[in-house]
Amino acid sequence: MYEPNVVGDWQEYEEHAGLRVRVHRLEAAEPPRGRDEAAEGLTYFRVRVTVENRSGRPFGIHLEDGQIDVRVGPDGEGAFVDWRNSRFVEGFDVYPLRRVTAVLYAAAPEAALAQVDVQVQLRVDEEWTDRRLWSGGIGPAPGEAAAGAPCAAGREDLVHQVSDFLREQAKPDTA
Repeated sequence: MYEPNVVGDWQEYEEHAGLRVRVHRLEAAEPPRGRDEAAEGLTYFRVRVTVENRSGRPFGIHLEDGQIDVRVGPDGEGAFVDWRNSRFVEGFDVYPLRRVTAVLYAAAPEAALAQVDVQVQLRVDEEWTDRRLWSGGIGPAPGEAAAGAPCAAGREDLVHQVSDFLREQAKPDTA
């Protein structure tokens, strides 16, 4: 089964050796130039997408509107993406050992921010790459705060799931 990346993880591109990308810094934030009227009543958040070149040659990177899709909540509803305040990468040559970052501002109902999925499809030297998916969240997952359990979102939640799974696998078979 295909598992998404956790927000913060690097993902390498096999078709472009040395090129890697990550979605990181998923956090609540207000846009730099004010709220969009269409996002009235929604909670703003910011996500960064960084492309790093670890190869020996430069790559032309395009990471523009329409190449980043943001979905929130358990039903995967589309978040409002504030294109006006976001900063994209439009035809930038990333030289070896350099990075370039796009900053995307989006908004969604606060209750849906515990589960945020970000899908990215880069265009590298005029070629499209495969889509990659990252999952994370902002704030407690639904039901956690009400139950009095500690709040764990994003990477910490996945770490707990993996730890529980490994503990279950390590238990001796009593049957």
